[in-house]
Amino acid sequence: MSRKEKLVLVTGGGRGIGSKVVETLAAAGYDVAFSYRSAASTAEELRTTLVQQFPSQTFIALRADLANADEVEALAEEMANWPNLYGFVHNSGATYDKLAAMIDQPRAEQIMQVNFWSMTRLAAASLRPMMRSRAGRIVGIGSIVARQGAQGNASYAATKGAMASYMKSLAVEVARKGVTANVIAPGYVDTEMLAAYEGNRELIEKQIPCGRFARPDEIAGLVRYLLAPEAAYITGAELTIDGGLSASVGIKN
Repeated sequence: MSRKEKLVLVTGGGRGIGSKVVETLAAAGYDVAFSYRSAASTAEELRTTLVQQFPSQTFIALRADLANADEVEALAEEMANWPNLYGFVHNSGATYDKLAAMIDQPRAEQIMQVNFWSMTRLAAASLRPMMRSRAGRIVGIGSIVARQGAQGNASYAATKGAMASYMKSLAVEVARKGVTANVIAPGYVDTEMLAAYEGNRELIEKQIPCGRFARPDEIAGLVRYLLAPEAAYITGAELTIDGGLSASVGIKN
């Protein structure tokens, strides 16, 4: 299977880190399908731009609300029948900032559905074509808070911790079938999702050894590498990309 015949599904690919992952994989020669929840015009604009830039490749924008189990199931059934599916990147993520003692369970369960349960269902669906061709890459976009802990992030951190644990077991189960499974754990990334931290940005950046937030293209570049043939021996890993933040004492208010 040549690179141009390889299809990668990216969830949450309409904007933020996801859109940069889509663009980076397109430039690397992959066909790319990506899901979005509500930003239909933005997603279609991205797809149209990629079709113009890479006319020999295929790009598909799929609307899917990953908080809705029925829509996840429909997407899973569709992707299970893609014969050239080579990669699955679970980038979709929802946040929920609340102190542990004040967590609203229905809201926390919704976050777990988007960040974790939808991923497990789509990963399972992706395995059928991947194992049939004995080649595949599964990548989850996690977070350093899964290991470090942060005030108000209990629910979000739990979803990313579940992702990391799941990927390790999945990696062991499918390695001999030519499929790898890894997690990328970013720190602070310069996207709309971190707009709430803008007021504290200067303080945070002073405590990051690299002195800045990550750029989305830096996360996308690591995704691209994990999909490449050179990464075939990397599986079951949780790769931190945080400018040295988790190696330091950490953020203090």
